[in-house]
Amino acid sequence: MTVLRAGSATDVGRVRNTNQDRLIVEDDLFAVADGMGGHVGGEVAAALAVDALTAAFRHDASVLGLRHAVAVANGAVWNRSQHDDDLRGMGTTLTAAALTVGADGRDVLGLANVGDSRAYLLSGGRVAQITADHSLAEEKVRHGELTEAEAAVHPHRHILTRALGVTPDVEVDLWELHVRTGDRLLLCSDGLSNELDLSEIGRLLSSVKDPRRAARALVKAANDHGGGDNITVVVVDVLVGEERADGASYVMPVPAGAPSNAPIVPPAPAMSPPPPPPPPPPTNVAVPPPGAAPARGATTVDTMARPGADVFVAAPTPGTANRAPLVDFLPDATDDVAAERRGDRRRRLGIPRRITLRVVLFVLLVLAVPTAAYGVFRWYATDNWYVTINAGHLAIYQGRDGGMLWFQPKLVDETSVTTAQVLPDRLADLRATVQETSLADARRYVANLQNEFTTQQQIDQGQVPTTIPTATTQPAPTGTP
Repeated sequence: MTVLRAGSATDVGRVRNTNQDRLIVEDDLFAVADGMGGHVGGEVAAALAVDALTAAFRHDASVLGLRHAVAVANGAVWNRSQHDDDLRGMGTTLTAAALTVGADGRDVLGLANVGDSRAYLLSGGRVAQITADHSLAEEKVRHGELTEAEAAVHPHRHILTRALGVTPDVEVDLWELHVRTGDRLLLCSDGLSNELDLSEIGRLLSSVKDPRRAARALVKAANDHGGGDNITVVVVDVLVGEERADGASYVMPVPAGAPSNAPIVPPAPAMSPPPPPPPPPPTNVAVPPPGAAPARGATTVDTMARPGADVFVAAPTPGTANRAPLVDFLPDATDDVAAERRGDRRRRLGIPRRITLRVVLFVLLVLAVPTAAYGVFRWYATDNWYVTINAGHLAIYQGRDGGMLWFQPKLVDETSVTTAQVLPDRLADLRATVQETSLADARRYVANLQNEFTTQQQIDQGQVPTTIPTATTQPAPTGTP
């Protein structure tokens, strides 16, 4: 079973007035579309493409079904442009990935591409560009007519040789991605690849673990480099992958017309025969001769030069030759995931630690609230003393008379003073309990009761006491001088 986690970000950039990019982020389907054609044509084309792609893929959620869904999206854009003169000539790029089941019964990612939106794969600390741009300059590079440096400044670097919606039918490049745990897939519009080279993309992909933050970091970096076009990024993390016996990830092209049950065997990394030369650009997509302006109605895209070099993946992309080696970003990366320490593996997958400072603080806060409430309640229930009668003697209790919940009053002093040693008119108060603020005040009250009784006896016997203590403090009478 494969478990994915994705994050995305899109931005208008620093030059454009509107954002003509669209994206899809669902549980098993991800895509980036970069619209083109007039003021609103690009927005309409991209929106039509992603909506049609989503609906069609739901009818056949397979690798070949993804190719068919892209063809359906092409037809949706084409038909709309033929019925609306204001939208005639609109089109869009589309790069889409979908989680499906392969011929061997294992989960596999299908990847489809038309145009110059790109897909990159970070695996085992190495990053590679999977898709091949369908632009005139890149076609010349693949034919060996231009170098990468020459293509970056070529006057035809802005011209697409393939896009959705500009012809009734479109050729779709398709791959199967057999990914492993810890791999990361990036889908992006050319607003990102125009501004950042492969090394910068790889550095951000490998250093920012959360896919949503990684997507935002890539968009910010592209804007910091100029932001000459709309920027859209989808980052898909493989939290759990279908592990192969050799522990490697594979990127394999699916040839046009391949049956769904046709096995695809990964080619040997060396000694493979060279791939056939790519077909010429479709004749129904207008490509002007060198130095000439595009003909009226020709399909063009206002993009920027591609500063980064393409790289070699596990298998050649359809119609392309192998290119530069993979770029390493984790020098100590290993294909043996099982040999990693648990903590290292969690960090590589971007899985947060179970116990962090934030978790500890949250737990302490949760515990502090009931603890504080308990402390306040306990203080209120026990910070009180009262004097009452217990078995014919005056007794001092700590707590509330009758108790509060599980806090019952506690006998702290059973005095030797009996009810016979207290004036009769004080007994009613004692039976109802007399509250005091401290143990010392309670003991003082008992002593005063005893002294009061003794004084009254002296008076009754005709003796005059020197002082007349009282059990409680009485206010002075009004008018007393």
